[in-house]
Amino acid sequence: MRASRLVSLLCLLQVRGSMTGPELARELEVSERTVARDVLALAEAGVPVYAERGRTGGYRLLGGYRAKLTGLHQAEAEALFLSGVPGPAIDMGLGEAVASAQLKASAALAPPFRDAPQRVGQRFHLDAPRWFREVETPAVLPELSRAVWRDLRVTASYQRGEREVQRRIEPHGLVLKAGVWYLAARCEQRFLTYRVDRFRSVEVAEETFNRDETFDLAAFWERKSEEFARSLLTETIEIRISPIGLRKLHATTDGAGARAAEAAVGEPDTEGWMTTTLPVESLQIAYDQLLQLGPEVEILAPPELRHQFASAATRLATLYGDLGRGEGHL
Repeated sequence: MRASRLVSLLCLLQVRGSMTGPELARELEVSERTVARDVLALAEAGVPVYAERGRTGGYRLLGGYRAKLTGLHQAEAEALFLSGVPGPAIDMGLGEAVASAQLKASAALAPPFRDAPQRVGQRFHLDAPRWFREVETPAVLPELSRAVWRDLRVTASYQRGEREVQRRIEPHGLVLKAGVWYLAARCEQRFLTYRVDRFRSVEVAEETFNRDETFDLAAFWERKSEEFARSLLTETIEIRISPIGLRKLHATTDGAGARAAEAAVGEPDTEGWMTTTLPVESLQIAYDQLLQLGPEVEILAPPELRHQFASAATRLATLYGDLGRGEGHL
């Protein structure tokens, strides 16, 4: 356990250059006293690590020192190759670089673990697009990927509705969602998202921009996804729903709407059913989605949606009415 922690400490200092005791303690999930003892142990083992005092001080490695850390165990070696996603990498124009990196990593591994690429490939495969969806890689993706990696400004023509607009943007990250590529970019001091397949042309300038180092792509995407989901829910309906129906609500409706409905659930009635408000995209979409719950949900309002469900129930009763007489169609 301590040996692994010492290697982690050394890797952190190699990657980040300098770290304070409190920073190392947080990363390693130990006390500052333990960090101090570990630094002393590295120094006694011949690693040129030293401490600088003062406000800007911290632990550092002697300039230019690099350790050759080849002691990956099997799980780490396999995780290394699992972290590479070859399909998207090829789409971004990085297929050759990924293959070369994996070959070099395999050569650096200890002999018992050199089959890690084959083991991972035999056991895991990422197929990002949804079923029954033909996906074409946008032609501009490799150029946008190059701009993201090198912090290069981009002048682009983008299809927004019926209009084609010109944008000068600073690409910060790419996201692959259900087979669709999105670009997160700064435009006029605001961070926006763009569907890559809606770019009509892209011109990458050989001019760099100052990247916002505080930009967190994962957090930005999560926030934008929630905002987009909420923006679609423009209407609300009132429903009475059984415990079974409530459990199935996530599978039949929008996730944000289902969460809002669960939060608004009141006390169960004598039959165990609950009344709640459900945000929906439209009444027609609500009809299509909630019809899947069958007798586990009752529409209370608005009246036009309740009448639509009543009409569907009448038609169903007509279709299956002869089953009540013990007869049915095969």
